[in-house]
Amino acid sequence: MSSNTPDYDLDETVELTTAEQVRAISDPLRTTILGLLHERAATVTELAAAVERPKSTVAHHVAVLSRAGLLRVVRTRRVRAVEERFYGRTARMFFVGLGRQKAGGALPPDFNDFEVAARESAAAHESGRLRQFIRRARISEEQAAEFWERVEQVIHEFDRLPRTGETVHGFAVGVYPIPDYPTLPPTGESAEQD
Repeated sequence: MSSNTPDYDLDETVELTTAEQVRAISDPLRTTILGLLHERAATVTELAAAVERPKSTVAHHVAVLSRAGLLRVVRTRRVRAVEERFYGRTARMFFVGLGRQKAGGALPPDFNDFEVAARESAAAHESGRLRQFIRRARISEEQAAEFWERVEQVIHEFDRLPRTGETVHGFAVGVYPIPDYPTLPPTGESAEQD
């Protein structure tokens, strides 16, 4: 496979700003479809075969993603008397805009990429093939935002990797506040209390 993954033009990022868009990516089958289309454009028939679901079910989910602006027809071809549509993503990465979250736009209750990653990674953990770590640091919101910008560069790099292997690998990252995590008192304060 070429290094131009996927095989059609798409934007780097799209900010999800509507409830319809957020609902569209909160369904596991739809996120699987989006993931498959990272590799190349595909027809509903190809997607249905890949996910082992009825073509009508996949067509419904493709329609939901298309209405939300996350998929589009990237090319067509004539097969006998029927025009076959190949669907592609509109962007490499979709993200829920912080403006939407701050304005009270609620995410669906089951919208948590880490829960998905935990389910997906269980077999890798059991077989000793899970590469993982967790770190915590007391930093400002500004530092967290700056760090996240650098993490996004690695995410984009992962999204651009050629799809050449036999195994699909997951990549989960996050930066999140932990309100109740213990912290040390300021320097000098502990000596006064002892």
